[in-house]
Amino acid sequence: MFSQHVTPKQAVSADDFLNSLGAVSSVSRRGETLEGSIECVRYTGLRWLRGGFEDNAPVADFIRLHAETGALICYGLLSGKSDLERLLNDARQLAKAGALLSLEGLNEPNNWGIDYQGERGGRDGSWMAVARLQRDLYSGVKNDPALKGYPVWMLSEGGAQTDNTGLQFLTIPEGANTLMPDGTKYADYACCHNYISHPTWPGLHDNQTWLSSLPGKECPVDGLFGNYGLTWRNKFPGYSDKELETLPRVTTETGFSINENIGVTEEMQARLYLNLYLSQFKQGWKHTAIYLLKGRSNEPAHEKYAFYTLDYKPKQAAHYMHNFTTILADNKPVKSPGKLVYDIPDQPVTTHDLLLQKSNGAYMLVLWGERFGSGGADMVTVRFGKKVKQVEIYDPTTGILPLSRHQKIDALNLEVSDHPVILFIKN
Repeated sequence: MFSQHVTPKQAVSADDFLNSLGAVSSVSRRGETLEGSIECVRYTGLRWLRGGFEDNAPVADFIRLHAETGALICYGLLSGKSDLERLLNDARQLAKAGALLSLEGLNEPNNWGIDYQGERGGRDGSWMAVARLQRDLYSGVKNDPALKGYPVWMLSEGGAQTDNTGLQFLTIPEGANTLMPDGTKYADYACCHNYISHPTWPGLHDNQTWLSSLPGKECPVDGLFGNYGLTWRNKFPGYSDKELETLPRVTTETGFSINENIGVTEEMQARLYLNLYLSQFKQGWKHTAIYLLKGRSNEPAHEKYAFYTLDYKPKQAAHYMHNFTTILADNKPVKSPGKLVYDIPDQPVTTHDLLLQKSNGAYMLVLWGERFGSGGADMVTVRFGKKVKQVEIYDPTTGILPLSRHQKIDALNLEVSDHPVILFIKN
């Protein structure tokens, strides 16, 4: 019997969730073509791309891609680049065209050193030049009339800083005892490359994407805690566990390469990627970019991460994303999402749920299973607070049409294993 004491669950806008879905792309360089990138974005339904001038793709190509698909661009300095003037100028053009999502700091300065204002920084040397560049990026954006309303995302892998420049903070708090002064402003959002597999956590595991998305020290990969809680390289203290839970955050690289030796086939990767986007969003990541949209000609080995092969053949992950975004399709935000009374008694630890509301008022309850290590499936029951008029069940691994429809029910039994199942609920 349904408990009358179950708290109604708060929905979030389906459009907000869809806006979180992104990928890394060179758009028209490194073996990618503008027309090909446009088609990939259209088919998968991704809403944003992470790019920058590292690959020297013309700004006009980013603008054209936006015009054709609606996708926004996170535009960043990326690897080893310190040309702020060019970054800001390009970003102004993107903003004028309505194509800009955000600006991003350096890409993994632990791997790519920089020269900034005559000072060498990053990698194994001092990170003071890196910190000054991030500070000046933030200041440049916030003092620019055309850009000041756009968010600045932090550089990635700040947890690798060799000296305590305070890059584990968005704004250095008073008394932090860092080399840069208290009050230094770096970013509006923390940025991580929390790949869902890590050398310290190899193989497939139950709750693979869920655990990798955790904000605290329980995260088994290179996540938020190791970059903003206690830096992974030299253990500089940052935010408390409680502060990390609500820290604004994004992911500009994540993924899992195909490796059939450990069971990550093209099929398994596709299921992992669907779950990855869901786990990230449910656990507070506003935007998530999977690496990569398409394999790159200068890095052919990285094709094993991508949605598309080097010759633009869609992998299973691309097909499942197409189904997923088609089923959830919505392009209008819900300003005040409603609540729905439902309960999943004895919910397995590997089953997770996200309640979405579309702009037409309909609810979509997404359940996803994380039995990647143990295999098998769980039978779960979803109980509603009252009889609902109709529930349609969708599975993005089978297509875009409902598998079944159920009329005037107050409970539903489902099998949940290693991918999402979507309930379209009509009250």
